[in-house]
Amino acid sequence: MTVSSPRTPPLPAPTTIDSSMLEGLVGYNARRAYLVILDIFFKRMAVHDLRTVDFSILSLITHNPGITSRQLATALSLLPPNVVGMVSALEKRGLIERHPHPVDGRAVGLHLTPAGEALVTGAESTVEQLEIEATSSLTTTERKTLIRLLQKIYRT
Repeated sequence: MTVSSPRTPPLPAPTTIDSSMLEGLVGYNARRAYLVILDIFFKRMAVHDLRTVDFSILSLITHNPGITSRQLATALSLLPPNVVGMVSALEKRGLIERHPHPVDGRAVGLHLTPAGEALVTGAESTVEQLEIEATSSLTTTERKTLIRLLQKIYRT
């Protein structure tokens, strides 16, 4: 013999959402802010045909001519085999070229081509502008503080 319990009627859907627990989490807030900036990034960088990782690699090569793939992997917290593929793709696009490393005969230094230099100049300008727009509700001091605080998390 089965005893059935009386069914409890479902609760009505809330009229307001309590997200206070989530909003008290650094990771949640960092991710929400990142998604806003990422959406703008994809829209603005489409003209350059660059993903975030492509932009990061090209920017590092721009500011560190001769950097190696291994150094890129370390700087961006990526696996070296993944970086090799990304570098090859950028090389095929004619944006970077490889030159023998002046000190380590086994390594290859990465350098921008003239086409790569032109692309990065425009892309970095685009990113700087979109960051200003995406953080327009912050003062310059607040923006710098936010960057410094986020760096304290991932540089430890």
